[in-house]
Amino acid sequence: MSSAAEIAAERKERRRSWLLSAPALFVLLFAASGPLLIILVYSFLPPGKYGNVEWGFSLDAWVGILYSRDIFDGTYKLADAHLTIFWRSLKLSLYTTLFTFLVGFPTAWFIATRSAQMRAVLLFLITIPFWTNLLVRTFAINQLIRNEGVVNTFLIWTGVIDTPIQIVYTDFAVFLGMTYVYLPLMVLPLYATIDRFDMRLLEAGCDLYASRWQVLRHVIVPVVKPGIIAGSILVFIPSLGAYVTPRILGGGRNMMIGNFIDLQFGAGRNWPLGAALSVTLLLAVAVALFVYVRYATRDDNRV
Repeated sequence: MSSAAEIAAERKERRRSWLLSAPALFVLLFAASGPLLIILVYSFLPPGKYGNVEWGFSLDAWVGILYSRDIFDGTYKLADAHLTIFWRSLKLSLYTTLFTFLVGFPTAWFIATRSAQMRAVLLFLITIPFWTNLLVRTFAINQLIRNEGVVNTFLIWTGVIDTPIQIVYTDFAVFLGMTYVYLPLMVLPLYATIDRFDMRLLEAGCDLYASRWQVLRHVIVPVVKPGIIAGSILVFIPSLGAYVTPRILGGGRNMMIGNFIDLQFGAGRNWPLGAALSVTLLLAVAVALFVYVRYATRDDNRV
């Protein structure tokens, strides 16, 4: 009897858990997965004449990701422009992730080794950019690096240069803007990990005659690796799909995949290709997450 009562109570608790989670499951299913399924379906449809789609199965959108069809003889050739955009997006995302780590790691270490009152002030300063809209922050960078901006004006005034340096509408401008925008996303996870770091490990490494480089490589980095992985994910994923920063600082010539997708749904009027590119971007992000998690799990198993 007691066993039957326990089973009944367990079933009742399970039903209660499902009922409590039903609203969240509903939102995930229809508000998150629903639009993704629509985009996936659109990627297998032919484009309409003036936008939208026509109902009928077609793989032209998926072929169009890497190949373009000649309008005269109908032959296919590699879409060099598409490949250039893909490479630029990947390259700038990797550069942004690497540079934010190189800047963010010593910043997070400095903050974590200050007094409690000073840490609160420094963390407050790090989070201030989040109080401002992304568009406003990007325009602020644009005002600094444009031809008549603060940087060029100062360099001309000091006599370093005679004519303004063309910074905006270049890959470097996009990289600079994304580094500024996403740097806090690298600093905060690193700080959270370093703040729990046992400083006695540094003393132990020095007592064992380890050099500073050996302490950094064999003591500090393995311990703070979860923060490095978390920060890299938080920076790489939004950088790969960035839209506002490349649009303002890169202009029409230096677009990334996010801008290319917007172009297909807008002036390009090729919704299936835009949908296929969106799914491709989603798959790229999923692969990046899988690689990060697999790498972290492999190293943890070694330990």
